[in-house]
Amino acid sequence: MPAAFIGHGSPMNAVDDNRYTASWRAFGQSVPRPRAILVISAHWYINATAVTTMSWPRTIHDFYGFPRELYDIRYPAPGLPNLVDEISAIVQPTWVGADEDSWGIDHGAWSVLVHAFPEADIPVVQLSINAEQPLEYHLNLGARLAPLRDAGVLVLGSGNIVHNLRLMDSGFADTGFDWATRFDTAARELLTTDPAEVLRLREHADYPIAVPTPDHFIPMLYFAGIAGARPASVLVDGYSYGSLSMTSYVAD
Repeated sequence: MPAAFIGHGSPMNAVDDNRYTASWRAFGQSVPRPRAILVISAHWYINATAVTTMSWPRTIHDFYGFPRELYDIRYPAPGLPNLVDEISAIVQPTWVGADEDSWGIDHGAWSVLVHAFPEADIPVVQLSINAEQPLEYHLNLGARLAPLRDAGVLVLGSGNIVHNLRLMDSGFADTGFDWATRFDTAARELLTTDPAEVLRLREHADYPIAVPTPDHFIPMLYFAGIAGARPASVLVDGYSYGSLSMTSYVAD
């Protein structure tokens, strides 16, 4: 089962029809049907490592100021409560909590899944990002999650490698600032040759401006950890508003 990292961008991608959403649809149609989908989304960023265990996770609208049609979206996929036991077993001795009711499926997950798997009939589970852990923790945890792929679980990271909301500029709707393209290109060079070395990006001169906060960057680390030394391929690339990278990757 392949793994993927999706640059999800604006929640509006849930209702838009563009080349990014077309690529997500093509991806969903090309992969073997998963037993379950494990999502690491930038938007579940807490002080623990936890897994959703509810039978029917709620659709979370974790944003404000967008059109009503976005708040009306529901992604009624079932959960898979016992997947937490599989995850706990393969990542030992790392502790993994069972979240029975606090989270669900956030927009980092459903804005992609409504295109990739529109029937919402595959169980979806989310893994939180532990905000108290260093970047190495997330890369290593991703590597330990790799056996899930052989068990029919599609692991999906959802974030943006370049994500600086403060510098967004509507005049750059479909292009990236110079610093954004430099950093995104450096990430591509590593992910398509040796994903396990992706933490070298911290040394890049544009890292502070491209990654002002780690939440959207970390899902890519899980993907890179799963890919390991196997080169990933680009699913789609591009930019939004100058300061968001929409580049997405797949690892077979």
